[in-house]
Amino acid sequence: MPGRALVSAWMNEARNETARVEAFSDGVFAVAITLLVLNLHVTAAPGQLAAALGREWPYYATYVVSFLTIGIIWMNHHAQFERIVRADRTLMVLNLLLLMFVTLIPFSTGLLAKYLDTASDQQAAAATYAASLLAMALSFFATYLWGTRAKLFSEQVLARHARYLIARNSAGLAVYVLAIAMAFVNATVSLALCGLTAVFYLSPGRRLD
Repeated sequence: MPGRALVSAWMNEARNETARVEAFSDGVFAVAITLLVLNLHVTAAPGQLAAALGREWPYYATYVVSFLTIGIIWMNHHAQFERIVRADRTLMVLNLLLLMFVTLIPFSTGLLAKYLDTASDQQAAAATYAASLLAMALSFFATYLWGTRAKLFSEQVLARHARYLIARNSAGLAVYVLAIAMAFVNATVSLALCGLTAVFYLSPGRRLD
């Protein structure tokens, strides 16, 4: 009985640990996704509102892509922590790294929105935007790698699905690298690739139960 009580206490402590990590992360995701709307603005002379709204299309396009990206990362982050049975210090550090890049997305979004229709700077802005998403994806990928290596996931996930989850996350990395390269050819196509990546991850993928 004492041994069973110790195991139960350890499990409760582990659940509390992961719950705190997820609660903190949820707050950061919420702030980052809310900041995106601050990039939306319009200034119009009387009678010119419709034309002015039309000129702001880069802001709308980047807002949609970034909102979907952050929202889907939040969803997948939640699914990830449902499968994690405990969180060690390294995982917490990697999670902080992920959150750092998530909070960078509103900045890179505003940068691309401002320069997307500017021929001289659109390439640098698009490359910066895609690079910020790649950094975010790499840090998220690192949490899966470490969780697998340190055996932080449930035995079911470790035994049957770890390789699948890593492969699924690798696909997004490849597209973001392509988006960085495409930024120097066509900034709008680069943004579209980032958007397609978000759409791809809307699907939950293989069932893990």
